[in-house]
Amino acid sequence: MSTVLADLRREYTLNGFDVADVLPDPVPQFTRWFEAALQAGVPEPNAMHLSTVSADGRPAGRIVLLKELSEGGFVFYTNYTSRKGSELTGQPVAALTFFWPELERQVRIEGHVGKVSDEESDAYFRVRPRGSQIGAWVSHQSEVIAGRQVLEDNWRELEGRFAGQDVPRPPHWGGFRLMPDTVEFWQGRPSRLHDRIRYRLDGEARWVIERLAP
Repeated sequence: MSTVLADLRREYTLNGFDVADVLPDPVPQFTRWFEAALQAGVPEPNAMHLSTVSADGRPAGRIVLLKELSEGGFVFYTNYTSRKGSELTGQPVAALTFFWPELERQVRIEGHVGKVSDEESDAYFRVRPRGSQIGAWVSHQSEVIAGRQVLEDNWRELEGRFAGQDVPRPPHWGGFRLMPDTVEFWQGRPSRLHDRIRYRLDGEARWVIERLAP
């Protein structure tokens, strides 16, 4: 296995990226790259790796979906009582990573996190598929359960409870918004001499743009 892994490599040759190519603000620059990923047919381009940290400094990561880019922040939704929800509430900092191999691009985002308003969570919950709405009630996310039968029994009970009516948003479910203070755009280049352009927030409003060594 180790020999096979050591031999796995890819030469990145599609594009270059320089400080002269970027927009003054990282959010419009992200939007530009995200639209390119959409046009390239990248599967689930809004899939992102979310990293959180516990009160004792233990990191955890998982894939979640970006659902909105608003007020200069990156919005995703989850169960507030899950492990990630609890960690984001207790330690309101996080990191996001997008990887689009078809474009040989990666974006890393770090910043502070806060809950979106109840009105925003309600509005997004209303447009979710009904099955996903019921699922938000069914699963006590991150808790230990005896087996899948627990989920299926809960599903049947809740499907009956909400029959013939709109499914309300659970009080334990809603959105978080990450407000970035650091955003790095990575473009793969030959010989691992990749292009890395970082936006760093200096104070409350001014973005400093820097090139990093690969």
